Amino acid sequence: MDLLVFDWGGTSIKGGVFHKNEIVAPFSFPTPKTWEEMMQQLKEKQNELAEQYAFKGVAISAPGVVDDISGVINGISAIPYIHHFEIKMALEGLFGLPVHMINDANAAGMAEAVLGAAKGKDNVLFLILGTGVGGVFVQNGQIYTGRHGYAGEYGMMFIDGARTFSEVGTVVRLVERYAERTGETNLNGEEIFRRADQGETAAKEEVTQFYRYLATGIFNLQVAFDPDCIVLGGGISGRPAFMEEIQQAVEKFVAEKEWQYFMPVVMPCTYRNSANLLGAAVHFESQES
Repeated sequence: MDLLVFDWGGTSIKGGVFHKNEIVAPFSFPTPKTWEEMMQQLKEKQNELAEQYAFKGVAISAPGVVDDISGVINGISAIPYIHHFEIKMALEGLFGLPVHMINDANAAGMAEAVLGAAKGKDNVLFLILGTGVGGVFVQNGQIYTGRHGYAGEYGMMFIDGARTFSEVGTVVRLVERYAERTGETNLNGEEIFRRADQGETAAKEEVTQFYRYLATGIFNLQVAFDPDCIVLGGGISGRPAFMEEIQQAVEKFVAEKEWQYFMPVVMPCTYRNSANLLGAAVHFESQES
């Protein structure tokens, strides 16, 4: 039997069917404005797909501090109505099936650790580089969440004085620093990297500093967790030269300190758009096994 899988985002709800370790019958629709509308559209998708597939359960990737045991999504997110009530119980009543939930960043990490780039490795750290920095540590196929469920908030590490990883180690911040330096506006990361590749001094210096911040954060995570590998995801991972450039930055950082025995093994992610869906399904299977 298959799993019905959803990935809840602030802009859209994505989904599909987890069938033979892959996502089939993909779909998406705009994120509903209310919980009542959300339930209605989730149920409609179940009914539609149940004509072709037999479901044993529902797996959900969601924003916020997701507690699958208590069945509550704590914290805050871009979908305010999903928080601070027994949402898992409500969903099981809606679907008439077992439901398991997982934080969206944790889901992506699970996908890479169990099915993707780090398949077969015991200790995997997944680092996602988006608007901020987050991630997850997966040990023997299980997520380490910590005492309060906050493990993986790597973006809160201090990297440069009083500035955190999220404040310095993302492309968004790279763009901000370049704009402040040059006075230009309406730029994006792709343009700044292009200018750096062409040799423009300001762009080259800011890109080099960006990689330095990123290498510092990666090294800190390596010595803190000692993982088999660190898998990198997020929009920047789609840059063709990214892995070569970050590998060089990490090697330079380690060589300066003469700490080669702490050299991280850095790997690109395998999944992008389907990572959250796959990870939610993997989490469901781990809880039901």
